[in-house]
Amino acid sequence: MRQMRWLELLSAIRLGTKKSRNELGRSPFHKDYDRIIFSQSFRQLNRKTQVHPLTQHDGVHTRLTHSLEVSCIGRSLGMMAAEKIKDDLPMWITPADVGAIIQAACLAHDIGNPPFGHAGEYAIREWFDDASHTDFLTELSPEEQADVRQFEGNAQGLRLLTRVDYHPDNGGMRLTCATIGAYLKYPWLSKTIESQGDQPSHRRAKFGCYQTEKEILKEIAEQLGLIQLGEYHYCRHPLTYLLEAADDICYALIDLEDGISLNILSYPEVEPIFLNLIADYGVPSELSTPWSTWQQKIAALRGRVMKRLVDEVTTAFAKHQYQILTGQLEGTLLQYCSADISEGIEQAKNLAREKIFKHRQKLDLEIVAHMSLQSILDAFIPLTVPNKQLSFKDQRMMSILQQSGANFGVNHYQNIMQVLDIISKFSDHEAYDLAQVLQGRPTSFI
Repeated sequence: MRQMRWLELLSAIRLGTKKSRNELGRSPFHKDYDRIIFSQSFRQLNRKTQVHPLTQHDGVHTRLTHSLEVSCIGRSLGMMAAEKIKDDLPMWITPADVGAIIQAACLAHDIGNPPFGHAGEYAIREWFDDASHTDFLTELSPEEQADVRQFEGNAQGLRLLTRVDYHPDNGGMRLTCATIGAYLKYPWLSKTIESQGDQPSHRRAKFGCYQTEKEILKEIAEQLGLIQLGEYHYCRHPLTYLLEAADDICYALIDLEDGISLNILSYPEVEPIFLNLIADYGVPSELSTPWSTWQQKIAALRGRVMKRLVDEVTTAFAKHQYQILTGQLEGTLLQYCSADISEGIEQAKNLAREKIFKHRQKLDLEIVAHMSLQSILDAFIPLTVPNKQLSFKDQRMMSILQQSGANFGVNHYQNIMQVLDIISKFSDHEAYDLAQVLQGRPTSFI
């Protein structure tokens, strides 16, 4: 059975350039982290929804703070996993290198998400699914239609990282293949709607690459030696499992903290979940101190839980390394940890689903978010038709797009993708303000 090799999987070759220069104290993978964190796309995550759209609460997570926290957990997972399999790694690769690869990939894992989080993804998909908008898809191939009708933040992120930011159409951020490989949770293309039974937008299968980047996907996969499962369809990079675990750990637990901050949950509802996950790692003293605040208690609990989860996940990674390297591992690493861990994580997610995701405050804001993005698409997508005659209003909207980097040509699909590039970079507040302008309502900047 074919087995992927760490020698190739940890490739430091950069997309879009053959230059290779080592610097004292900074590995190629540390450079990846720096390139991502200094990018405009990363900065835009500062006012993008993690769970709560348009929140005014300074302590609630945004996509940026969530991504930073995931990158910290990812680094720990990478370093500890590398320690446990160090005899299998190339001699010039250190645990710090592996930690840096996952840290950079985790930092970028949400970089392609549109404003308003998953509500934004659904709004974009449903706009293109609407029967009244089918005229805009007639010139697109079935595969191209699948891309826009299934707008996917993961695929948009690959597009930003490899094509849009820094060096347009010439490597993008020019990250190492190892980091891009670890980023790719779904290294395959979208499926046509028909092949999925015309599922609703929120139930469609995830994918990680649009038609526009399929040759880039192929280049990365070949460089890393990923096992090919079909045409433009590859198995995951092993380090992607650690990225996924870091993301799962953070959003399952941190979402509950945000729920307490917003008075949607109470501390007594959350404490038992954390205590169950700690197991024999010791109950922190803060819980028995009379003057401890809930923030101090939850921070102490979180630290113990994170320590245990990092230990268990990296042990599972080392134990199942062969299945991972042969592309046979099914599910997530958390499923291969102690049974109470999967149960505890699922309990945390269920509490969030029942109390946070169905809360009236969140529902109201998601409706506002949905309508805002639909208004923007109503205004911009008609402008993507090649050789369209522009009215006065159209000209003004076209100027907005051009100032944001749009340069339309005769390919309708490419024009649409440029609009999605622009929209996906908007923060929640930018999208909301623009929607207000498009509906003829003044905003704070007028």
